[in-house]
Amino acid sequence: MSNHSGERAAQRIRIGIVTVVLIALALGSFWVLQVMQRSMDDKLSDRPRTKPDYYLENFHYVKMALNGTPRYDISGIKMVHFPADDSFEVTKPVVHSLTKERPPMELYSDTARITDEQTKIHMYGNANATRGASGKSQPMHLKSEYLLLLPDDEIVKTDKPVEITMGTTKLNGTGMVANNATQEVKLLSSVRGYYEPQARKR
Repeated sequence: MSNHSGERAAQRIRIGIVTVVLIALALGSFWVLQVMQRSMDDKLSDRPRTKPDYYLENFHYVKMALNGTPRYDISGIKMVHFPADDSFEVTKPVVHSLTKERPPMELYSDTARITDEQTKIHMYGNANATRGASGKSQPMHLKSEYLLLLPDDEIVKTDKPVEITMGTTKLNGTGMVANNATQEVKLLSSVRGYYEPQARKR
């Protein structure tokens, strides 16, 4: 009798150990599955922060003022939207001011980044800005590796070296603020100028 009861007790112990091991494996598998699921969710939630959600090719976009009049237009070869900060990257951008009260301005560069609810247009690489003649003011041409356009304020500025041409006058400097509303241009440092008198009419 004792032998049978001992065998039964040993069998119960073996069954108990097997049961505990199976439960541990099941819990471990569930934990691994949860970790993998969390990792996958994190990757999916990270995706919009690093990747664009749409793009346009050969586009033309007009920005309207609050009163419904066109403020400026921008065109380019390609525009890519990044949802994380609602910014745009533009290839070969061309920007035109459409304010009738001021001389027309055109800006173009290799690339641009539009940020802060489209209130800032950062123009990179061969950045140029031209303004037509108006009244007594001569046409103006700005050239730099970087220009920041604030279209709502009609201001173009840079902290990089810039070259300005107005008629026969050429100015070079580092750092600049150009206000199209007041038609004022200010160079901030390292200013050098060249002026060639116009030939007198005979």
